[in-house]
Amino acid sequence: MAKTRAIVKRRKAIRNIRKITRTMELIATARFKKAMDRASQAEAYTRKIGELVADLSRSGAAADHPLLEEHPKTEKSVLLTLTSNRGLCGGYNANVLRSATAEYRQLTESHSVDLEVAGKRGIGYFTHQQIPMTQRYLQFDDKPAFDEVEPIAERLMADYIEHRIDRLDVAYTRFISAGRQQAEVVTLLPMSAIDEEEEPSELEKVVAGKGAVEYEFLPSAEDILAELVPASFKAQLFKCFLDAAVSEQISRMVAMKGATENADSLIKRLTMRYNRARQSQITSELSEIIGTAEALK
Repeated sequence: MAKTRAIVKRRKAIRNIRKITRTMELIATARFKKAMDRASQAEAYTRKIGELVADLSRSGAAADHPLLEEHPKTEKSVLLTLTSNRGLCGGYNANVLRSATAEYRQLTESHSVDLEVAGKRGIGYFTHQQIPMTQRYLQFDDKPAFDEVEPIAERLMADYIEHRIDRLDVAYTRFISAGRQQAEVVTLLPMSAIDEEEEPSELEKVVAGKGAVEYEFLPSAEDILAELVPASFKAQLFKCFLDAAVSEQISRMVAMKGATENADSLIKRLTMRYNRARQSQITSELSEIIGTAEALK
């Protein structure tokens, strides 16, 4: 009897855990859909404005903008790492932190690095590793807002223009598709590094072999580029936060789905064990009854 009671108690506990994991899976699915919609809406704008800046940069029109200029010597850089505030999302945080740690160690071999971390999981990890952090952000969750990212972008742009920093790298999880996310480190400053990693734009393909693209600026190239280039950088940085949010929800959804399926499998095995134990117990009781009846004859 004690064995069957222990099995029933354990099965009940697993069923309660299954309810939690299933609920978290549904919540993550709903948040993923909303986050993916936001990321998809920002994707077209970010891509097009990036292509325009790349075209202008390659045509020579934007060559003098300070955000596109590579500093002669890299003496100080910033590594911004994007992690989650909550766990239970599989290997999401581990993959990002692995890439960020490797990049941090590589960069510190040649120059000084300021480490900025978003998310409790990343902050806890680097605190445990005794790696100093210059900035910590806890306000970003599954719905990062542009108004929250913009002040960070403004500060980083000002630091780069004033030569307080010479490079900006962002470690995050890039959202490629619903079935594929990749932890990587990208260089956002100087912005010319972004152009080198991207494929040629449609405009470049059309004018390939015909020389540089000619632009007519109104009122002036300086005024337009003063707005366009910073806007492109802000969009690129915001896109990193959006990709990280989408990837986090996908990872949590997959992790909770796997946990729910494992709970179902364990419940089935415990049910079989309970049935066998109960059958053995009933057989034993029947044998005792029969033996007692025979003894009374």
